[in-house]
Order: sequence, then C-alpha cells, then structure tokens
Amino acid sequence: MARTPAGLVGAQPESQFEITLDGRPVPALSGQSVAAALWSAGILAWRTTRVGGRPRGAFCGIGQCYDCLATINAEPNRRACLVPARPGDTITTQEGDGRAELSV
Repeated sequence: MARTPAGLVGAQPESQFEITLDGRPVPALSGQSVAAALWSAGILAWRTTRVGGRPRGAFCGIGQCYDCLATINAEPNRRACLVPARPGDTITTQEGDGRAELSV
C-alpha cells in the first residue's frame, strides 16, 4: 500500500527505544539512523577533529563527508548517518581518529 500525505495524517511512530551517548540515555525510533536519533535529542556533535579537537556531527547526512564518525558499540569510525539505531546501542564520542588501540 502506497503511503500518501493524507494517509500519514495522524500516523503514530513505532515504539520508542533507548540508545546511549557517553552513558546518557537518548530516545530513538525504529528506522532512525544513529545521527537522526542524536539530532532529535538536540545533540549536534559526537566527534572531535584530530587537529584542534573541534566538535563535529552530521554535515551531509548521506555518508559522503565523514563528519558524523562515531564509535558505535565499541567500533570506531562508523558513519552515524548510515548506521540504523538499534535498541541498546552504545555510542561514544569519538576523539581524534578513534583508533585508541594504535596509541598503545
């Protein structure tokens, strides 16, 4: 069945679940990317640059610019705009290049 604007009037989103950013609970909805869930919660930055430590978040929203890199479920350098949010996801602010294991 095709979705139309008239059919979406009064539509209810699917059930809400929770992800976390640096231990802080963040609500998310089925079908949202991690970046969309963070944006919806008013969180605009979840990465810092390698040089200067400047905050970054989503820029292009389509996976081309890499500004939205995040550590998702302990895996660094994930593009948050492309990763679907899943219940219980743990997002950690990524500092620099996100490769802590190389600095040992």
